[in-house]
Amino acid sequence: MARGKILAICQSGGEFITDSDGSMSYSGGEAHAIDINCEMSLSDLRSEISAMFSFNAGTFSIKYFLPRNKRTLITISNDKDLQRMVDFHADSDTTDIFVTKKVESRIIRSVVADSGTSTDANTASVATLEEAKRQKLCINWDSMITGVGQVFSSPKAFRDALHKYAIANSFMYRFIKNDGSRVTAECTVEDCPWRIHASRSSAKQKFMIKKMNDIHTCGKELSKESRRLASQRWVASIIKDKLRDTPNYRPKDIAKDLQQEYGLSLNYSQAWRGKFIAKKELHNSHEEAFSQLSWFCERIIDTNPGSVATLHTSDDSRFCFFVTFRASLYGFEHGCRPLLFLDGLSLKANKQWKLLAATAVDGQNDIYPVAFCVLDSEASENWHWFLVQLKSAFTLSRAITFVSSSQNGLEELPEVFADSFHGYSEQHLIENFKKEMDESWTQELKDKMVGHLKRAICACKVDEFNESIENIRIQSKEIAEWVLGMKPEFWSDAFFKGLRYGHYSSGAAEIFNDWVSTRYEPSVLQIVDILRCKLMEMMYSRHESSNTWTEELVPSANQKVQEEMIKARSLSVACSSDCVFEVSDESTNVINIKTRECTCRRWQVTGLPCMHALAVLERTNGCIYDYCSKYLLTECYRHAYSLSINPIPDVGGPVFADSFHAATTCPPRTRRLAGRPKEKPAEPRIIIKRAVRCSKCQGLGHNKQTCKAQI
Repeated sequence: MARGKILAICQSGGEFITDSDGSMSYSGGEAHAIDINCEMSLSDLRSEISAMFSFNAGTFSIKYFLPRNKRTLITISNDKDLQRMVDFHADSDTTDIFVTKKVESRIIRSVVADSGTSTDANTASVATLEEAKRQKLCINWDSMITGVGQVFSSPKAFRDALHKYAIANSFMYRFIKNDGSRVTAECTVEDCPWRIHASRSSAKQKFMIKKMNDIHTCGKELSKESRRLASQRWVASIIKDKLRDTPNYRPKDIAKDLQQEYGLSLNYSQAWRGKFIAKKELHNSHEEAFSQLSWFCERIIDTNPGSVATLHTSDDSRFCFFVTFRASLYGFEHGCRPLLFLDGLSLKANKQWKLLAATAVDGQNDIYPVAFCVLDSEASENWHWFLVQLKSAFTLSRAITFVSSSQNGLEELPEVFADSFHGYSEQHLIENFKKEMDESWTQELKDKMVGHLKRAICACKVDEFNESIENIRIQSKEIAEWVLGMKPEFWSDAFFKGLRYGHYSSGAAEIFNDWVSTRYEPSVLQIVDILRCKLMEMMYSRHESSNTWTEELVPSANQKVQEEMIKARSLSVACSSDCVFEVSDESTNVINIKTRECTCRRWQVTGLPCMHALAVLERTNGCIYDYCSKYLLTECYRHAYSLSINPIPDVGGPVFADSFHAATTCPPRTRRLAGRPKEKPAEPRIIIKRAVRCSKCQGLGHNKQTCKAQI
């Protein structure tokens, strides 16, 4: 599925069923499929759904579940809500959306036949969707306070329960007494008798409700003063879970949701302060998270046996945190081509940390993260340490092709992986190539030159490479010489000794930055755990997807073979021996099916039979799958995702009682980043100067020497 586009399964006419664990499922009704992209507006979506189910545009609501959350339905009420849904499900091919009919409130009017008079019951027979949602959210809060004798663990627990109880029952209260040993509260409406008193029991020292008058004469209606119930801490506790899944949760959206779901009226500043506290609670300080890294290493190894998690610290408070999971290692060694991309990344979410990543490519040509390392400096010694850890984690010995920029990692590779092949990244080469062309070059000519360079990179034969270089030389001899001086044996298929299988750069920077949100600055611990969660979801979703495949080859390879087979049918084949053939089209190529070689060299480079080889196999009735690289087979792809990454339930980490851990894992020294600080500095104290009083006229603002008053 293309990025920014999902396939939505629209369901309507059924009902929601709540399971024993609180999660919901949808049963019955009818379903239709619709494509939703990031450019679609809510009005366009409503129009399509209206035509699909024959609904009027304003008579239905659109809802969906967040990923891994089947307990709360999210309503799509504007274009930004729709965009959020597409972003939340970017890693999934499909998502379910539910179309529900709106039910309006109506008044029941009873008619007394005998007297001929009517009375308005003013009773809503069916609540609106917003009221029903609020009732569902507050259904358990109504029983937070049960009466005299109820015991709480602490005064704070009692105050929290009282707060929710007041919201569920729609009344305001104020504290008469509120300390560590007793709490007394009463309704804010004058003459309303509702009152509650709780204090510590003398015997068991438990906090218990001693007195309670549960009668209200005030009508129990929340007014604009209801914002007093929404304290900062309470708002933070309510929105914390949603803020974790939706980091860009805006204060005005918070205020709107609390009004709809709980009937509370908040102003912008209250919502903002609640969000600020929730973010602070969700995302601990970097120092606190860093002190938990040693513990996190142990938890990774305990919950995922066979994984490698290593923390290296130095005397100057610098550190390197290396992680590779057993599932990723096994999948790379048994299901992925021996090709690794080395990337040094600066995360957009927190530029003070660097990320070194080793990523592979699976049979579907999708990125496959193998290992990563979080550190504070992309120095050569850190690259060397990362590569040493990576090599020690491998269990199989095989020649691996590494692709990286010429600055990052390659200098250290020959020392650690002596039997490997090293290549330059296409992206890095093109970036440097563009720098050689100044502003006098038009954009059209620059694009044309980049195209010549790309053809030189992908050239399988020396003749094709030389042709591309000559095209560059026609425009600029200096740039052509620069290209030749960049050592083509490290980046062109015509000279490169390793196998890159048609992959010349990775998208690691893009995918890792997409995974780690930029709406807040995560700590080291949070960065690692976010990547773990994303990897866990990726492994599972691709495993489930591969179970639906029925072909011998993975879908992308199978499609490529079918396209090449069409071209192969027009070629003429001449037999030289049992395994050597001559195939003619515009040129003549020699194929050896025993060694899997063709003089066009595309078979050797990609791992898939070229059109010349396919022409031979069709003539000899050979099985195509026997001549494809094993890494392109569906069975091998499933090996890559056969193991799963296990969750870490207590990822928050313990609080160490001793000082040993704090001494060995002290937070790193950080420097102030360039640019304007994100948080405003503290306001300077205003110095109030004493007013000058004249001793002659007793006036202010001057003294007796400058006094102009006449005496």
